[in-house]
Amino acid sequence: MNSGAQGGLMGMLLPLALFVVIFYFLIIRPQKKRQRQHQEMLASIRKGDQVVTAGGFFGIVRDTKEDSFILEIADGVKARILKSSIQYKRTEEAGKKEETPSVEGIPEA
Repeated sequence: MNSGAQGGLMGMLLPLALFVVIFYFLIIRPQKKRQRQHQEMLASIRKGDQVVTAGGFFGIVRDTKEDSFILEIADGVKARILKSSIQYKRTEEAGKKEETPSVEGIPEA
């Protein structure tokens, strides 16, 4: 009777262990990778870089503090933004694409 109980226990633990391994590779590992990439991106931001905040504000980094950036979001308008709220750093290619929007069926003025 003991060997039957042990086989049943192993039969229940094996799917649970398999579930934990799948959960790790599909959810936890990719999230850590994204978090590491975001931290590297934040570390690479320098004065003069263009960034977009999580709230959708576009700005130019004017100063760097320990836990925040001073962004110029309009001429003469500066705001202190937490580093964690920076969504991404804009590149020159992204800026060029935005300057020439193409909407099908609408003539350019």
